Amino acid sequence: MEFDNIECVSSSDGMEDEEIHPHHPHHQYSSSKPHNNVGVPGIAPATSVHELLECPVCTNSMYPPIHQCHNGHTLCSTCKTRVHNRCPTCRQELGDIRCLALEKVAESLELPCRYYSLGCPEIFPYYSKLKHEALCNFRPYNCPYAGSECAVTGDIPYLVSHLRDDHKVDMHTGCTFNHRYVKSNPREVENATWMLTVFHCFGQYFCLHFEAFQLGMAPVYMAFLRFMGDEADARNYSYSLEVGGNGRKLTWEGTPRSIRDSHRKVRDSHDGLIIQRNMALFFSGGDRKELKLRVTGRIWKEQQNPDAGVCIPNLCS
Repeated sequence: MEFDNIECVSSSDGMEDEEIHPHHPHHQYSSSKPHNNVGVPGIAPATSVHELLECPVCTNSMYPPIHQCHNGHTLCSTCKTRVHNRCPTCRQELGDIRCLALEKVAESLELPCRYYSLGCPEIFPYYSKLKHEALCNFRPYNCPYAGSECAVTGDIPYLVSHLRDDHKVDMHTGCTFNHRYVKSNPREVENATWMLTVFHCFGQYFCLHFEAFQLGMAPVYMAFLRFMGDEADARNYSYSLEVGGNGRKLTWEGTPRSIRDSHRKVRDSHDGLIIQRNMALFFSGGDRKELKLRVTGRIWKEQQNPDAGVCIPNLCS
């Protein structure tokens, strides 16, 4: 769908309304910032062993079963099928020879997490390292932008700069917001994504999404908030959304989802404020030929009361 006829006017924490231009996602960005090159001071890199355990085809670390040809050249089980049973080094037939000696060598190794340079202090046996790295809290985050397939990864400060500079995302400071989403000929809406907005409050960053998509046979509009950090930290915050008009209103209150969960996963779980099209047009008023939705909301931090042992909201001014 074309985005030229979509506009959003927003205000945040006393800021005057400003026009937000629609975004045209044409580019896929890639990060040149190194994230996975781990240099570990004080830990012997055992470079020669690392090289032995590196698959010559995909260059990933090899895990059992490690295959070898009759000349002793090795490769991983995934690439064995890709090379049609021919050794990529000497072109001899591979057969089904396991390199048990190299598998035993790998079993004796203890290595730092690949995200050591990002702050992970853990050291793991070779065969446990991969499982940890898939869930490591220090692993890079994916870009949370939903308007294009963006391949950029990085830590939160890097992604905030990337969203601002590359995706031209609107950045606001404060924990309350008042946005107006406008769309002409709303009955033609099948899938549309309005400009992402990033809020900075309580020392954290939050992404506000608003979009239209098909739910069953009818289009719906959905707004939801994602937290730029891990799920455990996201649970320290809550948010509310409200939309209304003509004497009616809908409200939503929940916990922001971590950007570890993809945009699509959150959307498809319907974890946010969902507005049916007929109700959205009713809120818009007038002749129902133009969508005009005003979405207001706030973010607050849940604080633990040490005396009562319960959480109390901490509202920003």
